[in-house]
Parts: sequence; structure tokens; C-alpha cells
Amino acid sequence: MEEKPLHETLSTGERVILTFSLMLGVFMAILDTTIVDTVVPKMMAPLSTDLYGVQWVITSYMMAAAVGILLVESLERVLGLKKVFVGGLFLFVVASFLSGQAHTLDWMISSRSLQGLGEALIVVSAEALLFSAYPPEKRGLAMGIYGLGVSFAPALGPTLGGYITEHINWRWIFYINVPVGVLNLALSLFFLPEYKPQNTHGKFNFLSFLFISCATTSLLITLSKGQQLGWFSSDLILYTSLISIFSFLFFLLSELSSKHPLIDPSIFRIKEFVVAITVYCFLLGFSMYQVFYLIPLYYENLKLVGTFQTGTHILPLALAIGLSSPIAGILGDKKSELLSLTVAVAFYLSSAFLLLPTLNYFTPAWEASLKMIPLGIGMGFFFAPITNLALKKLGEKTTLGVSLMHYIRFVGGSFGTALATNDLQRYMWENFNKTNEIQDYSSVMSYLERLYSTFMPFVHNYENKAKAFFYGIEQVYAYSDAFSSTFLSAGFWGLLGAIPIFYLLLEFSYRRMTRWSGSTRS
Repeated sequence: MEEKPLHETLSTGERVILTFSLMLGVFMAILDTTIVDTVVPKMMAPLSTDLYGVQWVITSYMMAAAVGILLVESLERVLGLKKVFVGGLFLFVVASFLSGQAHTLDWMISSRSLQGLGEALIVVSAEALLFSAYPPEKRGLAMGIYGLGVSFAPALGPTLGGYITEHINWRWIFYINVPVGVLNLALSLFFLPEYKPQNTHGKFNFLSFLFISCATTSLLITLSKGQQLGWFSSDLILYTSLISIFSFLFFLLSELSSKHPLIDPSIFRIKEFVVAITVYCFLLGFSMYQVFYLIPLYYENLKLVGTFQTGTHILPLALAIGLSSPIAGILGDKKSELLSLTVAVAFYLSSAFLLLPTLNYFTPAWEASLKMIPLGIGMGFFFAPITNLALKKLGEKTTLGVSLMHYIRFVGGSFGTALATNDLQRYMWENFNKTNEIQDYSSVMSYLERLYSTFMPFVHNYENKAKAFFYGIEQVYAYSDAFSSTFLSAGFWGLLGAIPIFYLLLEFSYRRMTRWSGSTRS
């Protein structure tokens, strides 16, 4: 007897409890990816390390999560999605407590790696369960709810992290997960249904997993440490790049020669999935992640706003994402995913090309916050339709599809962050050097001489201090222009990522015209 689909076995009440439990876990896990960024400087003294050392707290989390994502489909076949989710939640809660207790850098890195593995198990199993728990006509809404957690949580991270850091203690960004996680564990154990999707994919390919884990880890180290170490002028970056390239090649050879590949290649014959994952890589990873990375830096480093105040200025963006995400899902169910994606691309690209590049040092903070609302609408309208488009034809490959999308999110996001870091520094020094080239030093020296005659009795070493003052002004202007240029560069990556959506729009328009001309002739 064929097993019923999960959505047919659930009552409305059970579906509500399932959604709440899964989203609480996802929100808590993804919130941790950005909330920690705000407190990294506060960790240096307690962990007896410097800024470069403490950055491994973030890098180790990303590496563990990216590698863990690739395990979920195999664990699903053995344990089922409920046990994978509960196991991930347990790991995340234990690791959060250990992270809060950490007094050395090694301890913190180990705890954060365990936490990253927990996040990987949570986000993939939760999305696959949520997608399966809703009937096909309501899966856009389900992915809208999931998208709310995926996009709203990172935007809320700086606000919550800033408040906890300034008013309580940085360790509580980890401790706060413990009571919430324990409550969710109890809820999940009692109310989540056992669900093991029918999956005919073969046994686990350990060799392929080893190669792709090595490739991913080396790649993430290269991207996260490249700017700091000077890219290929550093031996470490050169070695990790070579290890990553050869490991990916060995992974491909292993997959092609194996009877039981780690990733079922037939998934790439599904057009909708290929289109969605391409958009996910470039529009989300290479573009949106750049914007997510740049906005807090804009407020804190250029506008010199405190951590908590930065969070409050980002709040309108977060609220716009949170409100628009379920609307996008409902619109996708009622009309089509393509309509929601068109709205997302229109709002996002308009913001990336017309609004974000206008932000500079002189832009009032409230005005910058308002200009980010259309950006939030674009981001909110993006996640639900692109996820539904990717998963709707996968059937038993749903968990694999979810795993690959989250893997792309981590790797593409790491590329996006590295691009933003590199572009911001490059544009700043280019602008600074251009300013020096066009500087009229005779006017400056004439001005300094007038100051000298007036303030000589009162100011010691006036000339060096005046030069330092002008140097500081030049640097602010250069940094301000660099943000505008980097936002614009992120927009071009977004435009590249939107090309597959334009292709779907053209295909849809062509089909409509063909049907219309056929009905006219008849």
C-alpha cells in the first residue's frame, strides 16, 4: 500500500504547530549567523586573541554548516526528517551553551563548529518538512513563511546583537538560545510527525563527501582570509586555492565513476531547479549577501553609529522583508511564482541601481533607512517564489534540492562577502589617490600659512596637525564614494542573477502570444 503524502495526514492544528516549531528552530539558527558578527570585537579580550584570530569564530561556523548541509539527504534516508531536525536542534543548543562558556579561542572555534553543524541539520530538514507538510496549492505560502525566517532573521541580527551587547553581556547572544531551544526540543519531540520520504537514491558515497568537504573548507578559508592575507601573495591562500580546485576535480571524477553518486545528477535535468539555483547563486549569494554585509558597515564605519543604533536603522529593512515574504508566497499560490519573482527583481534592481548608490556620508540616517524599504520588499518577495520554483517538481529529491540550495547560499554568500570586502577597499584607495592627484597644494599651503600667522602662539606642531585633518577629510570622502561604487557593483551581480528570470518571462510571453495567435486563427 502506497504511503500517503505528509500533507494529507495532518490536520490544520497539527500543521500550525509543525510550522511554529520548525520556524522557531530556523529563526534561532539563522539569526546566529549575523548576531555574532556584531559582537566579534567584544570577544577579543575575553578570548585573548586579536581581530584576525577572532574572525575564525565566524569562518569555522560557515565551514561546518556548509559541509553539514551535504549530509542531510543521507541522514534523512536512515533517520527521517524529524530525527534530523531534533538532532540538529540538540547540537545547536548544546553548542550555544558551550560557546557562551568559552574562555579560549580554541574552545570557541570548536563550539561554533558544532553549532554550525547543528544549523545545517535544522535549516535543511525544516524546509523539506515544511514544504511536504503543505498541499501543492499552498506551498508558496509555506515557503513565504520559511523565507520570512531566512531573510528577516539576518536583518534583525544587528538590532538584537547590539541591544544584548550594550545592555547585558555578549555571552548572552549564545545563552539566549538555550531556553528557547529546550522549549522547541520538547515541542518537536511531542508534536512533529515522523516522516521519512520515499527515496530510492543509493547508499552514501563517503569518498565524494570527503572530496567536496575538503574543497568547500579550503574555498571558504580562501574567501574569508584572502583580503586579510593579500590574496595570492600569501602562501596560505595559494595552497588553499589549489587544494580547493583539485578537490572539486576529484569530487567530479568520483561522482562520474561511481554507481552511487553523492548528488543524484538527474536533479540537474529539471529545468526549473537549474534556473532557480542559478538565480539563488548570483542574485542571492553574489548580490544580496554583499548588500547584507555592506549595510551595517555603512552605518557603523562611515556614519559612526553605535551597534544598537545601527540595528534600529536597519529595522525598517527587516520589517519590509518580514511583511512582504508571506504576501509573495500567497501571490505565488494564487497567480504564479513568476509574478512574485518579477516584483522581487523590479524592486531589488531599482533599489540596487537607483537608491543604494546615493547613500553617502552626508545622507541622514533616517533617509537611508527609508531608502532601504523598497530593498526589503524586493528581498521579501524573492525567497518564497524562487524556493517553490526550485522544489515543486523534485518529488523524492526535495531534500537533496533543499540541501543544494543552502549549500549554494553559503558558498555564493562567501563569494559575495569577499567581493564586497575587496571592492570596498579597492574603491576607497582608488578614490583617495584620485583626490590626491587633483589636489591644489598651493591653495592648501596658502591656507595653512594664514592659519599659522593667526594661531602660531597657541598651536604646537600646527602643520602636521592640519595635514592630518585634511588627510582625514580625504579619507572620509574616499570611503563614502567607495560605498556608493560597491553598492552599484552588487547591483550588477544582481542583474546577472536575474537573467534566468528574464528568460522565463520571455518564454511565458512567447507561449501566451502563440496561444493568442492560435485562437485568433481558429
